[in-house]
Amino acid sequence: MIAVPAESDDLAERFVAGDGDALRLVYERHGPLVHSFCRRTVGADAAADVTQEVFVAAWRARDRFDPHRGALGAWLMGIAKNKVFDVLRRRRVHVVDTDPVVATDGPIEAAPDPVDGIGDRMVLAGALEHLAPRARQMLHLAFVEDLTHEQIAARTSVPLGTVKSDIRRALSRLRAQMEGGDDRVR
Repeated sequence: MIAVPAESDDLAERFVAGDGDALRLVYERHGPLVHSFCRRTVGADAAADVTQEVFVAAWRARDRFDPHRGALGAWLMGIAKNKVFDVLRRRRVHVVDTDPVVATDGPIEAAPDPVDGIGDRMVLAGALEHLAPRARQMLHLAFVEDLTHEQIAARTSVPLGTVKSDIRRALSRLRAQMEGGDDRVR
């Protein structure tokens, strides 16, 4: 899992208010993650330019970010995902297909876009960091180790009803975080 440092409310609010020092701190904190994502999706040559575009766009749109509704890192990764899509779309426009057309009996399905998966996983990792440790543990056991609620209760010595409640609440909080809801409630 990618470790994303918790954002202080003060830093996010200073960023929204237009504090240049806050922009520098936000770049220092989130720049490496954004750059890594860009490098893996658009390549090393374009990564620095796309990373810069992300932070310029974020600075210009800072008044649209609400620090009380979601994490700044997740918001930046959403912008990064959009900027990467723009680069990839521009690249596809300039590619000429030299392969002959192949006849098929059914509809042609597009291959899944790998950028979606990377960006979503990075945003999810950031959202998971906002959950309490026990909630993260319950989700890990349920969805990574694929244990039943009963197996989780036996392994953790937590009552079955509590396991079910913890998982339900954790999923609800994750959903709210991913959709830009309040992530401060644990």
